[in-house]
Amino acid sequence: MTELIFRDDAYARSCAARVIAADERGIRLDRTVFYPTGGGQPGDIGVLRLASGETIAIIDTVKGELANEVIHVPAAGTPFLSPGMELTAELDWERRYRLMRMHSCLHLLCAVVPGAVTGGQVSDGRGRLDFDVPGSSLDKEAIAAQLNGLIAAGHEVAPRWITDEELEARPELVRTMSVKPPAGAGRVRLMEVARPDAIIDLQPCGGTHIRNTAEIGPVVIGKIENKGRQNRRINIAFAE
Repeated sequence: MTELIFRDDAYARSCAARVIAADERGIRLDRTVFYPTGGGQPGDIGVLRLASGETIAIIDTVKGELANEVIHVPAAGTPFLSPGMELTAELDWERRYRLMRMHSCLHLLCAVVPGAVTGGQVSDGRGRLDFDVPGSSLDKEAIAAQLNGLIAAGHEVAPRWITDEELEARPELVRTMSVKPPAGAGRVRLMEVARPDAIIDLQPCGGTHIRNTAEIGPVVIGKIENKGRQNRRINIAFAE
C-alpha cells in the first residue's frame, strides 16, 4: 500500500519516496504527494527526481486496482525504474493549487444551489456542476453574489471522518447522484466548510482542498446550460 500524503496534507509539494514497481502502466511508489484522478478532480502532474539528478516527467496520475494504489504515468519513452530506487516526487504545485481552489469552490456552489448534483468536473482555472433543478430557479447574478460572498468571508475548510454506518444513517450528506462514496473500508472522509455558528457544506470527498475559502479568490459564473428537462449545468471560472 502507498502512503497517501496528500490525504492528510494537501499542501505538501514534494516527498522522498522509493519505487515499489514500474511497468507499462506506470510507476508505483511507497509514498506520494500526487493525487490520482477521481471525484471529478484531475490527476496531478509533475516530476520524479532521481538521486542522479535525472528527472522523469509525470503526465498523469491514476488509481490502480488495489486499495491505495497510485500509478504515476510517465512521459512516453521513459525507461522503467527499478524497484527500490530512491527519488523525490515533486508536484506541479501551481496547477495543483488551482485545482484545490476550484474544487473547494464547487463545494461552496453546492451550498448556494439546492438540488442533487448529477455530474461535475474540476479543471485548471474553471469547473462545472450539473444540478437536478428547474431552470427557472437559477438566477445567475444571485448565485455569483452568494458564492463570492462565501468565498470572501474566509470560512474554514477541513476534513473529518465518519463511519460507514453513520453515513448510511445520513443519506442527505451525499449530494452527488452519479458517484457514490466508497464504502466497506469502515470510514468515509468528509469535507466540511463551516463558520463558528453553522455548517455551510458537508459532504463525502476524497479530493484535495484549500484550508480557507478566501484562498479561492473571486469567481465568475459563466453560461448556465440546459442539459435536460431539469438538469442545469453551471460553469465557473476564476475572475483573476
